[in-house]
Amino acid sequence: MENITIKDILAATGGTLLCGDSSMVIDRISTNSTEMGPSTLFVPIIGEHVDAHIFISNALKEGGACLTQEHDTASGNSPYIKVPDTLKAMQQIAAYYRNKMSLPIVGVTGSVGKTTTREMIAHVLRGRYKVFETIGNQNSQVGVPLTLDHLSSSDEIGVLEMGMSEPGQITILGNMIHPNIGIVTNVGVSHIEMMGSRDNICKEKLDIQNGLPDDGILFLNGDNDMIRKHLDYVKKPYEFYGFANDCTYRAEKIVETGRQTHFEFHYNGMIEPITLNVLGEHNVSNALAAIAIGLRYNVPMENIKEQLSTFSGQRQNIIHKNGYTVIDDAYNASPDSMKASLKILSNFQTSGKKIAVLSDMLELGPDSPKYHRDVGEFLASTNVTDLLITGELSLEYIKAVQEKNPSIHTCHFASNDALILYLQKFISKDDVILVKGSNGMKLKEVSNALMELFS
Repeated sequence: MENITIKDILAATGGTLLCGDSSMVIDRISTNSTEMGPSTLFVPIIGEHVDAHIFISNALKEGGACLTQEHDTASGNSPYIKVPDTLKAMQQIAAYYRNKMSLPIVGVTGSVGKTTTREMIAHVLRGRYKVFETIGNQNSQVGVPLTLDHLSSSDEIGVLEMGMSEPGQITILGNMIHPNIGIVTNVGVSHIEMMGSRDNICKEKLDIQNGLPDDGILFLNGDNDMIRKHLDYVKKPYEFYGFANDCTYRAEKIVETGRQTHFEFHYNGMIEPITLNVLGEHNVSNALAAIAIGLRYNVPMENIKEQLSTFSGQRQNIIHKNGYTVIDDAYNASPDSMKASLKILSNFQTSGKKIAVLSDMLELGPDSPKYHRDVGEFLASTNVTDLLITGELSLEYIKAVQEKNPSIHTCHFASNDALILYLQKFISKDDVILVKGSNGMKLKEVSNALMELFS
């Protein structure tokens, strides 16, 4: 943070200063009591299991200041600021700080692909600007304020990811970020357990419009059925990107060769050949959003093309090592992202086996078995040769595959350790292994073990 004092924080939150100097400068906020300094504001969050107010005294050992909702009085040199809700106060500080900055910000949300889309947009914009973007996966009610804390006056444009798990959260994030442009990548079934239906998820995602200014605009995935269904909910100007004929930003003639994807980009009479350094039709869709934003902010087309040709991203990491290939996509999973990754595995050019190492997709609600079976039926139609799973819900993959395509070899393991031991004997050179499941299933243990094996 730059040029923020305790007085500013009081103005942002409406809080009460219980003790300390209101002229004290704050250059950082933190929710971690072990990462404090003399100019840091500690924000104690009340979590499901731990109330971080118990860490205040430890947090202030080296100075700094804190928010509190549990103190009525305090004494000493370190400022204590009484607020009704520390999380809400941190969000108010983030909004106050963002509003001090004049740079445009692009907000990105969606059920699947928002991280890759955000990274791709940021990469394209770096063809002309100094870009500020979401740090790691900090896209939540806590993460977005912590990201905005790092915004500086030298940044020229921002690209921030907006995640949600419950109703109303996109509006809260929009009120913090105040994006000039909103992007909705798609609407799937992630978090349907909390949201109740895809219709509700769609409207929540489209609520990104609530944070846009009067001249703001939405860029929407024109190939998503739910977005099309709820266009009457959209109150801001919008443009489509995608493969449909009415998309303003459109892709045609998609071809995968080796480790790259090639396509024709069409926009307003313009036709440009594009090369992506990543695989998959879904990444073409992500690239269309990135091109649209690049053109919107006057990045030269040649710069856009150059940036896309060098993009790699942190998700769906394809690792080639000593004759083996691992598609490491163990961070998260939903039906749409699972099918996209399986399609990449299916289309991969190799003389070896195509092995899908999968686990459960979490937070899909009471219809979770059905969603897993749908993925299994999709897998049965691909060129995948082997399906190895952990998790109970994943048994639905196997049931569907055995019914639809019994030629695919399937095996279920009681633990990741048992799966790793099997893989050590089962895999051969030229094999391609996809590792994918929800983060809670800890399949990263499997991909890490494979990297050690291939060394």
